[in-house]
Amino acid sequence: METAERAIVRRTRLRIGLLVGLTIGALLLLAGGISYAVLVHGQQAQIQRELAWGTAHGTIAGPPACSWIFQYDGTTVHTGTNPPPPGFPLRDALDTVARTRTTEITTVAGDGTTYHVRTEARGDTVVQAVFDARFQLSDRRHLLLAFSLAAAVGLLAAMLTGVLVGRRAVAPLAEALTRQRRFVADASHELRTPIAQVHTRAQLIARRARRDGTAANLDDLDRLIGTTRRLGEIVDDLLLSARLAAAPADRTPDPPVDLTALIGTTVAAETERAAERQVTLTLDTPGDALRVPGVESALRRVVGELLANALAHTPAGGRITVTLRAVDSRAEFVIADTGDGFDQADARRIFDRFHRGAGAGDRRFGLGLALLQEVVTSHHGTIVAEGHPGRGARFTVRLPMPRSPITAGRAARIRNPS
Repeated sequence: METAERAIVRRTRLRIGLLVGLTIGALLLLAGGISYAVLVHGQQAQIQRELAWGTAHGTIAGPPACSWIFQYDGTTVHTGTNPPPPGFPLRDALDTVARTRTTEITTVAGDGTTYHVRTEARGDTVVQAVFDARFQLSDRRHLLLAFSLAAAVGLLAAMLTGVLVGRRAVAPLAEALTRQRRFVADASHELRTPIAQVHTRAQLIARRARRDGTAANLDDLDRLIGTTRRLGEIVDDLLLSARLAAAPADRTPDPPVDLTALIGTTVAAETERAAERQVTLTLDTPGDALRVPGVESALRRVVGELLANALAHTPAGGRITVTLRAVDSRAEFVIADTGDGFDQADARRIFDRFHRGAGAGDRRFGLGLALLQEVVTSHHGTIVAEGHPGRGARFTVRLPMPRSPITAGRAARIRNPS
């Protein structure tokens, strides 16, 4: 398996393990939260029942050291034999209830615990019941500690289980990806040679036919040559796609690519073809080199394919302009033509695999532009298409540069006779 595929599979396994662990951890936390809430609610209800019983009967069934009953007859507070904690009884609450005859329930925090107090009028006296909830608070702390430990252990176990499950779940996918990538690469390598041989033989036969063949034979040979050329382009597309998937642009050890020189040589190679088609080809590049990290052959394919696409759809007398410039921290090159154009509604769909625009016929296989987008995206760049039917098309590619270069204002222009 290639290094990039190994990294993708490894990240997938870790993500599955993390998701499984977080899911189980969240369930444990939810269960712990519900249990804690139920415990607190039950304790609170029990305490209030004890206090109500105490004010009604003058005694509390709880531990004697944790409960107190005070009786107030308007002048004297009777505390009983159990010494109360500091600050009790609450004289303000006794006086208020004695005056208003309304039951008052409150809590008082102190001495590392919480006291629950119920003050209620009973006949001519006022009874105040106090309950120390230190044991209940201790139970809560123990429950929280137990659930925290259980959640930590459960989360760790869940993540380890998730990693193992992810390994088993991703293994067939990883194997399928490896086989698919190997098949594409092997098939492309195996097909390139016989296709090139067929293309060369067809060209040789065409040359002989031009000397002593018929027009029908020449047309058939020209169609054969065009077909073999398109087959070769498809194989190159598949091979490049396999290479990009196996070794993304940001991981390649290749030196930065000089876009200025690359675009210049690509345009120069199409000069003669543009002249034959009577199309004016104009190049505008900065004087200094604009360098971007990436795969030179892949970027050369982007420029060449966009330029070939413009030439194929620009009629005689038309114009193609290739512009390269630095915009902020990106290198931007634009290939604009005055050819057939396309509907702007198809601006995004033309990058779909095997998509054919209106009137494409047999000229487009829908893989070329999709591959170009894949190449640009793998270089952390963007490609945007703009078009208008009958008024040309414009493709803008932006690629990040390692640093902002200082460019000169000098521009080189190549013009072909129309």
